[in-house]
Amino acid sequence: MRPKSGLPKRKALRRMPVYSHGLRSNPAFASEQHPNMKDSVAAGASSVLSMFCGCGGLDLGFLGGFRYLGESFPCLPFNILDAIDNDEGAIETYRLNISDHARAADLTTIDVADLPQARVLIGGFPCQDFSSSGPKVGFAGDRGQLYRVMVDYMREKKPEVVVGENVTHLATLHGGRYLSAILRDCEAVGYRFLVWNLFAPDYGLSQSRRRLFLVGVREDLGWPPSAPAPTCAEKHLPIEHALRDLEGIEDESVVNQSQYFVATKASSGGGQGDHANELGKLAYCIRANPKARVQFHYSLARRLTVRECARLQSFPDDFVFPYATGRNMIFIGNAVPPLLGYHVAKHIAGFLKRVDAGERLPEPITNGNLMTNPRTFSRRGSRTANGQRLLFADQGGQGDVTE
Repeated sequence: MRPKSGLPKRKALRRMPVYSHGLRSNPAFASEQHPNMKDSVAAGASSVLSMFCGCGGLDLGFLGGFRYLGESFPCLPFNILDAIDNDEGAIETYRLNISDHARAADLTTIDVADLPQARVLIGGFPCQDFSSSGPKVGFAGDRGQLYRVMVDYMREKKPEVVVGENVTHLATLHGGRYLSAILRDCEAVGYRFLVWNLFAPDYGLSQSRRRLFLVGVREDLGWPPSAPAPTCAEKHLPIEHALRDLEGIEDESVVNQSQYFVATKASSGGGQGDHANELGKLAYCIRANPKARVQFHYSLARRLTVRECARLQSFPDDFVFPYATGRNMIFIGNAVPPLLGYHVAKHIAGFLKRVDAGERLPEPITNGNLMTNPRTFSRRGSRTANGQRLLFADQGGQGDVTE
């Protein structure tokens, strides 16, 4: 069957990346890199345990010590003790680029008592069962209740701060009951939580991506801080800001740039991946489902490359994705953008500095940056001064977001 264009289907590319080293072995930036990348630790830094780490987007954000589009993002005061994911390919990608402290394991079979004690717990717990472009089965899905592993660790190890990440559809699926249940379980083991609703372009990314960060603080330390202030809210950076210098490159002189799907437009169905990005606008959200394919370039007659998708997710160019196109696209789409993770981590570092100084954060006051959920949740937790249950610490603008 011919595609809608009437042209014959193109033969799939079978290109693999060409590289000599990953990010951690890049000699050009050795002096800027975090000690964890050299399998060492930073003195006086807060310890971190990373669950569902994937290829390491959130972890790289917490470490810092990387460059993106010519800008340096200095090291942050965190040491990652252990990073766990069940995808061996994602772990190999993590090790190639970040550190050997990552390992492939099924978190549901691990006794949390055997995990290291960390001051901070982070994890982008699986979102597929909550995503608007997924099955939307919630807790009934195979991955819908994996967040409970983080709750088990909180109960056992009592980290001071917890940062979980997921899609925004979690807040609306089944009337918000799934998010309510997750927060209830997290708070029941001795924590207070806010949900940061972050729009990635407000923090310098050129793609329309919005995500929830569930930020919890142990009850004895007070309340979590509100979300970090946007750094780029007045003027979002369009897609060409991130990709223009790659337009004439078709080989591996920039690693992963030769890898892309050659599929023409769908012959039937909704054509979810058939949209073309537009010059002067934000890119479509980078997804982790290569079966739905990747949107087209804004000016070239092809879909976005692996490197272009990585750029839009704010991965440095020396962060190598070592597999074939489809597998690499899954790792990239599943990742927390390192740049967004960096702003989250920097804000958490500031909070911990205040904790170390003996401060105890009070309950946030409802203002223009805080949203309250109009629904009444039957879960424990304080309310704002006007009696509403505080749910969202919101930052960022509006956008056409695809999850």
